[in-house]
Amino acid sequence: MKKSLFAAAALVALTAMPSVSYAQFSGNVGLTTDYRYRGISQTRLKPALQGGVDYGLPAGFYVGAWASTIKWIDDIPGGDSSIEIDLYGGVKGEIMPGLGFDVGVLRYEYPSNNLNPSASTTELYGALTYGPVTGKYSHAVSNTFGNLDSKNSFYFDLSATFDLGSGFSAVPHIGYQKIKGPAEDAASYTDYSLTVTKDLGSGLSVSGALVGTDADKNFYVPGADANSTKFLGKASGVLSVKYVF
Repeated sequence: MKKSLFAAAALVALTAMPSVSYAQFSGNVGLTTDYRYRGISQTRLKPALQGGVDYGLPAGFYVGAWASTIKWIDDIPGGDSSIEIDLYGGVKGEIMPGLGFDVGVLRYEYPSNNLNPSASTTELYGALTYGPVTGKYSHAVSNTFGNLDSKNSFYFDLSATFDLGSGFSAVPHIGYQKIKGPAEDAASYTDYSLTVTKDLGSGLSVSGALVGTDADKNFYVPGADANSTKFLGKASGVLSVKYVF
């Protein structure tokens, strides 16, 4: 079960970045007060250390990896993994002036997670961007985050990016996670967020977000080894700092 931004110095991340006509490398490291993925806390509402590297190739192709410390797998009896490593690649560019696309494959890897089905998940994704608005569809071609018989689960989200001036930007977001299989009714939900980011210059930025879901409060709680009264999809604020180099 996926329990949806310091145990691992081995955090690595690759992210799909802008289409370029030449090879381009960048990296990032960050700290967040709660790693929220699709609205669900991955860290039992606790902080996470994150980082990544990006490599842009000619003609808009890219490869990458991203990683974060997590707690949700350790909270499940028998689970054993304190890090998530995402590996992905794809291509992005313009269909026509003002209309961009991004398609690729993403592998969420949880080393030695010991869950059955495994928490590790593979998704195919496609996105279209027009002006400030992006719509993205992600489709699981494996079981989804440890949920039984959950192949063909999907996630659809809409977001927009607005320049507020003086280095500030705002990103409203809404998404729907559909989990197939026996847990479908309990595991599927809608999430939402509003993130405001301040660019401090020299690659450094800080952000604050309001994140929440309508997820099942009895399903999205830590496992039996943790405090099960914590609802991992509750509405709350998240603060983050990030450095890009």
